[in-house]
Amino acid sequence: MAETAAAPDTLIKIRGLSYRRGSRVIFDDLDLDIRRGSVTAIMGPSGTGKTTLLKLITGQLQPDRGSIEVDGLEVSRLGKSALFRLRRRMGMLFQAGALLTDLSVFDNVAYPLREHTSLSPSMLRKLVLIKLEAVGLRGARDLMPSALSGGMARRVALARAIALDPLMILYDEPFSGQDPISMGMLVALIRQLNDAAGLTSIIVSHDVRETTSIADAVCVLSQGRIVASGTPVEIAANRSEWVRQFMDGLPDGPVHFHYPGPDLDVDLHVRGAR
Repeated sequence: MAETAAAPDTLIKIRGLSYRRGSRVIFDDLDLDIRRGSVTAIMGPSGTGKTTLLKLITGQLQPDRGSIEVDGLEVSRLGKSALFRLRRRMGMLFQAGALLTDLSVFDNVAYPLREHTSLSPSMLRKLVLIKLEAVGLRGARDLMPSALSGGMARRVALARAIALDPLMILYDEPFSGQDPISMGMLVALIRQLNDAAGLTSIIVSHDVRETTSIADAVCVLSQGRIVASGTPVEIAANRSEWVRQFMDGLPDGPVHFHYPGPDLDVDLHVRGAR
């Protein structure tokens, strides 16, 4: 494949990405561009490597082949110090929130600021309160994580993710386990923060309706490749069997219910099999 330069508005440029776990192919020559300032949804059936893609972008995993550039830096070529500097420009909202249970809401949000800056206590307090105000939880600053609802915990985690004013935020299943009200709050909050702070957001999610309602671009993964990409309107009009099965939640289609294995009648008659 001929090398192509990233457009000026491209924040993440992925070319020829291949990655395996043992004999299992996760990505096979995948190309992807993520535009600055956009909300991009990475969607697809379970096991298609969506969270793995986030780990490759952040340098937690190394590709077998291909390249991943973030803001002009090829992640796999960065030394330890340079990679840590790049990661400080990335906010991450983990699937379960991952709050530190022994710290208050205030101290959870303050943690990255204390680790990576030399702010005075007064300035740090103001910044933490501003971040908590942005997610509607300034009044909950003294609570412990055990006193929070699931939706509140996810919003505290989001305040922590934006504490260092990152270039981009990666969301790993941000809506899972949320009631409809909390989910609606998170959906609106992600879009508002992205636009107000000039962020770039990448959302890995199974929640089709909520995610496509705020996404600028949608990429559908299957069998190690992008089977469709475009605006939510374009994806809604896409007639691919792979796309329609996932987006419409169809039980029958190219994605099979059974994990690959021998025929049942053969398996039942194999002596000594586990």
